[in-house]
This record gives sequence, C-alpha cells and structure tokens, in this order.
Amino acid sequence: MHGKMMGTSLTITEIMRFADRLYQDTEVISITTDEGVHRSTYGKVFKRSNQVAHALLHLGVQPGDRVATLAWNDHRHMELYYGISCSGAVLHTINPRLFPEQLVYIINHAEDRIIFLDPMFLPLMETLADKLPSVKAYVVLTGGEKMPDRKLSPIHCYESLLSDQDLTYEWPELDETTASALCYTSGTTGNPKGVLYDHRSTVLHAYAACMPNVLGLSHDDVVLPVVPMFHVNAWGTPYACPIAGAKLVLPGPKMADGESLHALIEGEGVTIALGVPTVWFALLAYLKESGKAVKTLNRTIVGGSACPVSMMEEFEEQHSVYTHHAWGMTEMSPLGSVNRLLPGMGSLNASERNEVRAKQGRAPFGVDMKIVDDDSNELPQDGVAFGDLKVRGWWVADGYFRQDDNSDTHDGDGWFSTGDVATIDQYGYLNITDRTKDVIKSGGEWISSIELENLAVAHPDVAEAAVIGIKHEKWGERPLLVIVATEGVVPDETGILSLFKGKVSDWCIPDSITQVDEIPHTATGKISKKTLREQFANYSFG
Repeated sequence: MHGKMMGTSLTITEIMRFADRLYQDTEVISITTDEGVHRSTYGKVFKRSNQVAHALLHLGVQPGDRVATLAWNDHRHMELYYGISCSGAVLHTINPRLFPEQLVYIINHAEDRIIFLDPMFLPLMETLADKLPSVKAYVVLTGGEKMPDRKLSPIHCYESLLSDQDLTYEWPELDETTASALCYTSGTTGNPKGVLYDHRSTVLHAYAACMPNVLGLSHDDVVLPVVPMFHVNAWGTPYACPIAGAKLVLPGPKMADGESLHALIEGEGVTIALGVPTVWFALLAYLKESGKAVKTLNRTIVGGSACPVSMMEEFEEQHSVYTHHAWGMTEMSPLGSVNRLLPGMGSLNASERNEVRAKQGRAPFGVDMKIVDDDSNELPQDGVAFGDLKVRGWWVADGYFRQDDNSDTHDGDGWFSTGDVATIDQYGYLNITDRTKDVIKSGGEWISSIELENLAVAHPDVAEAAVIGIKHEKWGERPLLVIVATEGVVPDETGILSLFKGKVSDWCIPDSITQVDEIPHTATGKISKKTLREQFANYSFG
C-alpha cells in the first residue's frame, strides 16, 4: 500500500522558486574582477538565471549536455549554477588550479560543450583550446566594455549574451534523478574521477546543511563561503543559503587574503564563514598583526584538512568565534560530519572539551558510516579501534562518471571506501587519524600524522606543519616533521619536540624536524603529502 501524499520531485528548480518567492530581496554580495563589489539579490540572480537558460538554448545546449565553468565565487557563477542545472543541462565546475594536462583530461572526459570563464583564465584556455574538440564556444564572464582581446573562437561576452534574453523562462519539470552537476576529484593518484550529482541528492544535502546540528543556517545569518564554487559546490552553500534565506557573501578571487577577508566580514556583517585551515591561518595572522577584530563573526566551519585545536582556541579566546570541525569528500557532496558538542559536554574541563572538538564530528541524518578491518569486518565504535572508514547515504556517489568498474571503491553492499583511517567513539564522533596512504607504519605500529601535525602547530614557533613517513632501516618508517616557522621567529626545535611528551607515546614522536619556506598544497588547499614525500625521497635521519 502506498501513502496518499504528493510526489513532488526534489529539484534545484524548487530551491530557486522558493527563494525567489520568499527571499527575493535578500542580498547576494560579490567581489568581482571587473566590477569590484557587486550588490545583488536572490530575486535578481534568479532572473538572470532565466536569461542564462535562454542563452544556453541560443548556444545549442541540449538536456544532459555538460556546460563547464572556470570561475571564482561571484554572482555570475551563482546565476550559472541555477541556469544550467535547472534547464536540464549539467553544471561542470572546473578547478583552475589543476595542472594543464589534468584540465585537458577532465574537459575531454566530460565532453563539455560550452565553457564559461572569468577573464583571468583566457590565456590558460587559449593554450589548451586546440586540445578540446568537444568545446563549441567560450563565454567570458564580464561586461562588453571590459571584454579583453581574445584569440578563442567562437567567443561571447556574458553580459552581451544575456542582455538580449527574456527575463522569464518556462523551466522544464525535471525528474529528481536528473544529473545536475559534475565535479572531478583532484586526482592525487591517476586521472581525476568525475562525481555526478543529481537534483535529489543536492536538495537533500542542502536541506541537511541547514539543520541546527549541522551548519545551522537561518535568515538571520550572513554566510561567507571561502571555499571555491569550483570545488564541491562551495560545500553546498549556493543551495543551502537560498533555502534558509541567508545573505550570501561571495569573495571572488580573494580566497586567502587575510586583509580582504576581514574587510568583507566587517563590511557585510558576516556571521558564519567556511573554509580550509590555510584560509583561517591567513585571517588570524592579519588580525594579530593589525590588532583588528571580527565583531560580527560568530562561527567558522573548518574542513578540508584537520583543524588544529590551537586555531580553535585562538578564534574563541581572542575573537569570541566558535569553530566547528567538519569533514567530507567530493564523493559526499561533500558533507560527511560536523562537530557540535552534545548536551552535558559544556561541563567538561578544557582538556576534555578540546579532545572532543578536535574530532571531525557526527554524521547528520542521511549519512551512515562505519570502520572496518583489513578483512572488511566492522569494528566497534569505542574510540579506540581504528580502521578503514566506509560511508553510504542519500548524497554519496554510488560510482564515478563514465567508470563502470568501481570495485576498488564500493563494496557489494554499496558502501564507499573513503581512503581514510578513523575511529568512531561511543557517541558517534568520527576522528580521522590519517589517509590510508599517509599513515606511518613504524616497527609494526601505526602512527597518525594528523595527530602529530595538530600538536606541532600548537607551538608558537610553528605557522604550519606536516608529518610524513621516511624509510628507516630498522623500523621501516619513522616520522619526519616538516614546518614553516612563524614569521620573524627562529624555531626552537627542542621546545617543539618537547610538546609531544606525555601527549603521544614516545615512539610516535618525530625523529627530526626540518624547516621549509612553504609546505606544498593540492589544488583544493590540502597539504600535499605526495609532493612532500617526493621532495624528501632521499632524506635520511642523521
């Protein structure tokens, strides 16, 4: 027997219709390369999404066609999010930080028909265009008077293209399983893999993000995603914020500039900001140097890499900003867990409280997770046993785009192997101890590089830290601590190593420290352990 309820499809189009009806005057603020600060509203953004849909028809785009963007976080990119997906085409957000050969691979693998791009990426596309046979046209995201000289053909100016289009559009009634967006993993091993989202998964993910125990968004909030719209949909904020009616502040290319971020936060009254740790290192360094404050900011959501407790403490003690640790993956849309303290945990002492807050948090309704041993046997959730982390859920990919054989990533019951090693405690708090490929095996015992890194950055002499395993004749591997020193400081290596005493077993303490000017990062802002291992391939402990 079936229930007698309306079977309305869960589509991104409904998010647009809802926000256009109830929050049409809520602001969308952008930093753009050609207009400076641009002020818009959800109502204006969605009217221009109507024009985008007409322009796609004009360019010959059909349902299911992939339409790519090579752009920063601004109102035009937001217009494309809805105009492309709601018309039945697939939004393919491309990470411009990838290597040229990776860009060629993913554009050809996706068979993108149109590429919308910010002007700064024109030179890049000009060098690649003759290797992209599926691309039929390029659209530069700027106004006619700012249109740069160009060699690409055919090429269009975004504002000129939209100016001739109708402000209304008859949106198709899409099935909720229609593909909506495509995002490729960064491809640290092998070629990047495409994750193909659909309307249903995107709406459920956005709905979950708004929940109080997740991101807790409301129409009282001003949200600053300092996470790129070209990678995992800026953690879903372009969809969740219109649902909640939250004001949206888009920082354009100003992603890691502490001074610019401070100006945006204070100027627009930002209450919630989201980003990877490197972003917040930059902001905190600017605040410390300038003596300025972030008076409106209440919360930061930190993901992408482990968030050091020292960063949480600095935000809270110096600026009254609470930091939530979060975790996710491209394959998870990306939301996997968010750390919020349970009732009663407020009475914990500082050390106990920090121990909980350092974890990646609890899965929201819609995500299941478990840890398994090498034989795929489920391990207890006791906070002690650790194993390979597997997940499944409403917004978790069941395979990769145009890759039928997913035997290495999905088991027979549909669980996705994340590649993370983790524990889950009795309260459901996830603690990522390492990536499978980054765990250090020393004398038959496992050492967590993430735990060591978090301890290292708590030392005032250390601005950033990474730990990698170095081959060792006796022990197999031993940990090497690589640091970037705090500006103007000569690091006290003995003092740094003493920080580990009593916090980890003596055999886990790094054998040596080496200082570098810069720690390499991946295209998505994570520490690149692969690059570090290559850099120190010939290193030997003295």
